[in-house]
Amino acid sequence: MARDPRYDVLFEPVRIGPVTAKNRFYQVPHCNGMGHAHPSAMAAMRGMKAEGGWAVVCTEQVEIHHTSEPSPVVEGRLWDDADLPVFERMTDRVHEHGALAGIEPCYDGLVTANRTSREVPMAPSARPVFYRDPVQARAMDLSDIRTLRRWYVEAARRARRAGFDIIYVYAGHDLGALSHFLSRRHNDRTDAYGGSLENRVRLLREVLIDTKEAVGDTCAVALRFGVEELLGEAGLSCEAEGRDVVELLAEIPDL
Repeated sequence: MARDPRYDVLFEPVRIGPVTAKNRFYQVPHCNGMGHAHPSAMAAMRGMKAEGGWAVVCTEQVEIHHTSEPSPVVEGRLWDDADLPVFERMTDRVHEHGALAGIEPCYDGLVTANRTSREVPMAPSARPVFYRDPVQARAMDLSDIRTLRRWYVEAARRARRAGFDIIYVYAGHDLGALSHFLSRRHNDRTDAYGGSLENRVRLLREVLIDTKEAVGDTCAVALRFGVEELLGEAGLSCEAEGRDVVELLAEIPDL
């Protein structure tokens, strides 16, 4: 049966920054419960997607530091070089079938109680963490923010060494410090990272630029951002600040 020509565009290659996807079938980052606990299964599942014809296959969100770990939830983990073989296994399987591999580094902050590491969570402002445990996150100072930017850079460089082609900067789903800095619900700072939208978006802009500088022209950089939170004036909206964030950052990421 002949393919309807209206859908031909789905099978055409598309350039994303310095890399090219062979078609428009794109598996965005999603969790599956395998992560760092079942690396062989994770690599096999992602590789199967590439074998099935997807042009881009991404990880779930991937922890970048032990001060933000969501135990007992299992997700990807890229704390240090010891974690590289897990992701090298995945990127090898994806590349075998001509697909691009993407990774979504994340620092969860307010979402993590750090059951295993026992570290005090960090967030834009002092708040109880969202899930499970009665734990209080402390407000990040400017030194913490500089350190967090460095952790993102180190994660991007490790991701490039592991063979990834697309590196996400993740600020969606009310998950992660980059999302929480944007949010008036979670960020009541009075310094350069709080208050106006331009201030609340500052860290996200810095991490985007840091990531692009870290990987140069070897990897594409994608921004994943929740433009509409369906919370009215309390949240980001596609008719207001959500749209404004897109306009403020539009020229930086490749996707």
